[in-house]
Order: sequence, then structure tokens, then C-alpha cells
Amino acid sequence: MIAVAFPEPQFRIRKEQGQQQIFDALRKQWLRLSPEEWVRQNFVQYLLQVLQYPAAMVAIEKELLLNGMKRRFDLLVFDANHQPWMLIECKATTINLNQPVLEQVLRYNITIPVPYLVITNGTETRGWQKVEGRLVEIAELPVWKP
Repeated sequence: MIAVAFPEPQFRIRKEQGQQQIFDALRKQWLRLSPEEWVRQNFVQYLLQVLQYPAAMVAIEKELLLNGMKRRFDLLVFDANHQPWMLIECKATTINLNQPVLEQVLRYNITIPVPYLVITNGTETRGWQKVEGRLVEIAELPVWKP
């Protein structure tokens, strides 16, 4: 398991028509503050503030086509050559990081091959590196190299 210490939250939150919303600074838009969105926003800030990943290299909730069906990945980090590098699947804190969650990110990896796969529910984070065609669990997230 990977130890993740989220930075102190500095989020803009509002209530709109009885619904809590959070401002996504990367996408520059207000989003419904679901339990999964809370994890996603905190994990993004961890990548940017703690690990110093460049904001320009992080894509959030983009559509992909998987077996003719539209899906959305949570986070995709690109390397310095703008190639997909790390795929991250975020779940609400109440969701266990079990085999189906890993299989979900592995399915997305068919369409977007990356060397690093990560799943998180905000309280637990697990990651793998592809090494010679197999997954090797990692103890910490890799350093982003310019």
C-alpha cells in the first residue's frame, strides 16, 4: 500500500440549488461534490502540491472508447514527452479497493497503455508498475521527471 498524506484542503465549495459543489481549478468549473469527487480533488492536489507533478500533465475525467462503449477515466498523468504515464482510478472512501476496481483500471489500460496504474479511495492507495509484461506492486508513487 502507498502512504498518501493529502495537503491541507484549500478548496472553494458552494451550495447551488441545494447541492454542494466544488471548484475544480484544473478544469476551471464547478462540479457536484460527490464522495468520489472529494477523493479525486484531494488526490489531484496531492499530485500537484506534494509530488510536484506539473498541472499541465494531469488530465481529469476524459472520455475513452472501450469495446465500443464510452467510459471516463478519473486521472491520467502524462510524462515529459506527453505520453500517457500513469492511470489513476478514484473511488469514494466507502468503496473497497478490491479486484473489480483493479480490473476497471486494467480495462482502461487496454485503450490507454501506461507503465503505472493506481487505485485509491482516499484512505487506501495501491499502485503497480508494468515490468516485463507483468504488474509489480509499488510502495510509493514515482517521481515525475521533466
